[in-house]
Amino acid sequence: MLEGVIVKGIGGFYYIDTESGVFETRARGIFRKEGVRPTVGDHVRISVLDEENKKGSLDEIMSRRNELIRPKVSNVDQAVIVFAAKSPNMNLDLLDRFLLLAEEQELEIVIVINKIDRDGSKEYEEVAKLYRQIGYAVICTSAEMGIGMEELRGALENKISVFAGPSGVGKSSLINAAYAGLTLNTGEISEKIQRGRHTTRHAELICISENSYIVDSPGFTSLFLNHIPSEKLHYYFKEFEPFINKCYYNGCIHVNEPDCAVKAEIGRTINTKRYERYVNIFQELKKEEERKK
Repeated sequence: MLEGVIVKGIGGFYYIDTESGVFETRARGIFRKEGVRPTVGDHVRISVLDEENKKGSLDEIMSRRNELIRPKVSNVDQAVIVFAAKSPNMNLDLLDRFLLLAEEQELEIVIVINKIDRDGSKEYEEVAKLYRQIGYAVICTSAEMGIGMEELRGALENKISVFAGPSGVGKSSLINAAYAGLTLNTGEISEKIQRGRHTTRHAELICISENSYIVDSPGFTSLFLNHIPSEKLHYYFKEFEPFINKCYYNGCIHVNEPDCAVKAEIGRTINTKRYERYVNIFQELKKEEERKK
């Protein structure tokens, strides 16, 4: 048996990167019976059926360290969350939802603000400042102008990184600009609807240098967080962490309770708008939990 990593899955075929090259495999029927679906990033064992033509059978999926839901990928070290400064305009509510998913999976996080050359008023600088103060790494880039590419390459070194973000923000363009040998598809923004065409058709693990991989995946504009219990949501807002255990009431959820240490920091160490987005997401989760009862 050979061990390797799923670098691509398409049309029922899974492509496994091994020390003997990339093998095209089909998954054993037992996975379907057990309701298990192989995922890009999975560490697997395969049987070689045809060494010359690199054909094999995917026999075993090893335990996953983590798994993102959307984009669907496993065993990731860090999430590179890409938003555009302009065209399309930045949606901080959506950014926070990406951050929540990455925090829940205990991933390292890098926020990339792309297309800074299109923001003449430099509003993106305030956003970068906010998230750096919270504790996130923020890289400001322009794929078109080549700005920030060296810093981006440094952040990706010796990591398996998943690129995530809404359509049209330039994920594929960023990767192409940072790594000249790659030619990922790119698409133009529809000026009318301010949404990018989905140029990436499937998640794929791409080797960019030794021990460094990235996942380019379909762009999307909404995230489902219903698997996160509402009472655990506050753990995924980094700036809440120093105050969570200082509230008067045990189990404080920082919404309606008095003597709340988190609420006391609103407008000080906790950004008002970020807190409002926390409350909105909390209420969404709570409403869905009540609906399911």
